[in-house]
Amino acid sequence: MRDPDQQYFVYILASKSRALYIGITRHLGVRIAQHKSGKFGGFTTRYKTYRLVYFERFFSPHSAISREKQLKGWLRAKKIALIKRENPTWEDLAAEWPTAGPSTRGPTPAAPSG
Repeated sequence: MRDPDQQYFVYILASKSRALYIGITRHLGVRIAQHKSGKFGGFTTRYKTYRLVYFERFFSPHSAISREKQLKGWLRAKKIALIKRENPTWEDLAAEWPTAGPSTRGPTPAAPSG
């Protein structure tokens, strides 16, 4: 019997302009909430990649790490084809999750002129 605490997730986040981010985590809902809050900054904050558009579950850290590396090595077109096959409308798969929810980060205000 598999231990439910021994789960690993490889996931793809996308921005509205379809910039992609691939990551790995043990706690998908928590990690997506962290991305959406901008807690760690970096790529996901800079490019506003807050929508979970694809994920896979693994029971071995080695398998998850291998898959993450594989996906990161793919051409962009192949990544897009994978997302379109599983989530053709690019909906946020975590939008209704209680720990992730819809992004509360709105557009960045324009800098004052003059």
